[in-house]
Order: sequence, then structure tokens, then C-alpha cells
Amino acid sequence: MPRPVKRHAPASAPEAPSTRKRAAAPPIEVHASRDMPLGMPPSRFLTQYWQKQPLVVRGALAGWDPPIDPDDLAGLACEDTALARIVRRDRKRSQWTLQRGPYDESTFAALPSHDWTLLVQDVDKWDADVAGLLDFVRFLPTWRIDDVMVSYATDGGGVGPHIDQYDVFLVQGRGQREWAISTDRNAPQGLRVGTDLRLLAEFHPTHRFTLDPGDVLYLPPNVPHDGVAIGESMTFSIGMRAPAESELLLDFAEFLAEQLPETRRYADPDLRPARATGLIDAAALERVRTVLGPLARRLRNVDLAHWFGRMITRYRSAAPISGSGQTPELGQIRDTLASGRAILRHPFARFAWVEHGGDGAALFAAGHMVHCPRALAEALCARARLEADDPLLQDSASLAALRELLAVGCVQFARAPRKRT
Repeated sequence: MPRPVKRHAPASAPEAPSTRKRAAAPPIEVHASRDMPLGMPPSRFLTQYWQKQPLVVRGALAGWDPPIDPDDLAGLACEDTALARIVRRDRKRSQWTLQRGPYDESTFAALPSHDWTLLVQDVDKWDADVAGLLDFVRFLPTWRIDDVMVSYATDGGGVGPHIDQYDVFLVQGRGQREWAISTDRNAPQGLRVGTDLRLLAEFHPTHRFTLDPGDVLYLPPNVPHDGVAIGESMTFSIGMRAPAESELLLDFAEFLAEQLPETRRYADPDLRPARATGLIDAAALERVRTVLGPLARRLRNVDLAHWFGRMITRYRSAAPISGSGQTPELGQIRDTLASGRAILRHPFARFAWVEHGGDGAALFAAGHMVHCPRALAEALCARARLEADDPLLQDSASLAALRELLAVGCVQFARAPRKRT
């Protein structure tokens, strides 16, 4: 009920009831349409829901056919470089246990018919069709998107009640999953002890939803939730990238340190005799503050952009990227393009860019920075493949940028087409 608002009135007059009404909270469940897969324009979603409250979108991806099946996922989990986990649930004891990959076939043969979940991260880096799911969140900056994690669960399987410290879109691919969430802003977030999983010690859900194939559940950071499979279930989780402030600070400090010459040192020409052995006194601390403070304040916008671009495209990289170590000649690049071989982005490389004077750009790829035409930067961020005859690849500035990207392995040439016999 709206609270009454006190008004100035004579002492003998009763308080007038308020005519103001508290704005109604936006609905927690909506239905998608063909033109609006979010059930609303992206601008409204960002204003009312993004990092504010959960949302269930019924039919957001109606008719979507998941590009991989449980066997595909199990095969990927057996790869040495895959990031995979199996979580087993003990219903009677309300406990969950974790087993990290990689696995072999015998691992899956020994599992029961219920109460376990296989989770594989970065599946979009391995499967281009899974990467197509990211089109659902193209209204967000691409550098904010982390990966698509895929989970297969048998009946009753789940990872237990927990919170994520980043935004996530949970897309139901196959079967059904029941989600319990808490929208209580004061919900306890203490963790259980004695487990490798970051599970909540207490969980009191305020809402429950059963998701069918094509439904999507959006969760802002720090919302307690728990998903349990109803029968066999596959969920595709689109996670966002949200560096911790401590990570930003550490990387930023390293960036600043790289700019300083060896001649810049801590100095204390005003030193006085020490009052006690080993004491770091207030004067010493003030000198340190003086050294660090002005450096951050004097940092130009362009330097900040260059640091952040490198950092955010390197952050949480699924696997290291390395080139051949040899920088190709421009003539070699022209000849290879002339043979019809397209340019491909490395699937594990993230790209971003900032404006750099007129039609130029500073392009960032997996922590590297190159200068190039703005049109090329936009294209490499938007498209995983540039055909060999693309006009963007014809000018010398673009070829020089490609030369640097090829050297570090962030882009590569497509395989030569097979000759017909």
C-alpha cells in the first residue's frame, strides 16, 4: 500500500491521504514475439531489468534447434583443453560433489541415470553454430559477452543454490528445468563450508519457474538461484564479462608501471632520523601517495582507452593464442588473398576498438593493439570471416594491420580450397 504523505495542516485537521502511487514493478514474466524476442524493445529491457531484476521471457527462441546434443557435449568434455565439470547431487543429504575434467568414456559409463550435471564452458569457441546463439544478445556491447556454457543434466541434476557475480541469460535448449530464485535484496549470501562448490548456506526462493525449450531466464548479478532438471535437460548459459575491481586495479597498475622510466624512483630528500627501527612513518606514506596520485590524474583519455582495450580483450581468455612468430611480408598477404583464401578470426580471440582520429581506429585483439581504418575494425569485431575480395582488405593501412594480427595469431587465413580432380 502507498504510504501516506504528511501535509502541513492545522493541528485540528486530520492528515489528508496521499494521492501518490508507488510505481508498479515491471513484470517478472513476459512473452516474446517474432519482432521482439525479449518481449520488449532492448532499450526498455536495459532500463527496467538489466542489473536490476530477473526476467523470464517465454518463447524468446521459439523453434530454436540446439546445434549440439548430449553426446557432442560429452565428447567435447573429453578434450584436454576443454573446461568441463561434472556435479553430482545427493538428494537425501542435500549435498553436491564436483569432478573436474577432462574425462574419458568410462567416466560417463559409471554415472547413474539421475542427479548429475555436465557443464562445459566456452562451447561457442569450439562450435560456430553454438556461437550463433550470441545473436540473441547483440544489443549488448560485444566485449561484455564472455561465453556460452552448456550444461546437460539428468533428472534431478543441478549444481545447487548459488549466486553468479555477473549477468547471465539461461536459454532452455532441450527438456525442462525448474528454476527457483530469490528477489529478496536482503537474502543471505553466506557460503557452505566443506565443499569445492560455492554453494549458499541458506536459500529461500521467492519465485519458481519451469522453463520449456526456447524460454530464457535473465538473472542480474548476485541473485540467488537454483536450477533442477525435470527429466533430461540441456541449458545454454550466455554469461557476461565483469572484471572485479581488484582485477581492473591490478591490470591498471601494471599498465601505469610500464610507462615509468627506471630513473623515476621513490625519493626522500626531506628524510629525518628514524624514530623507531623499521617504521614506515606518515611522511613516507605521504610520499607514496604523492607519487601514485598524480600519475592516475594525469592519465590521458587515450591512454586509458588503450589500457582498457588491451585488458578487456585479454581478460578471461579461454586459451592462449600464439602466432608463428614470423611477420609475413605484405606481398605474401596480397598473394594469399589473391588466391581466394579468406581471413578468419581466431575463435578464442576477442576483439574491440576505439576511435583514433578521423576514420582511424585502435583495434584490440586478445590483448594486442593495432592501428587500422575504422571500417576494418568494425568488420573484424562484427564478422568472423572476411572474404578475400572484400574491399576492406585492399588498402595498404588494412594490410599493415592484418600483417600484425597474423603475426600474433589473432587472425589466420582460411585453408586453401581443394583442387578438383
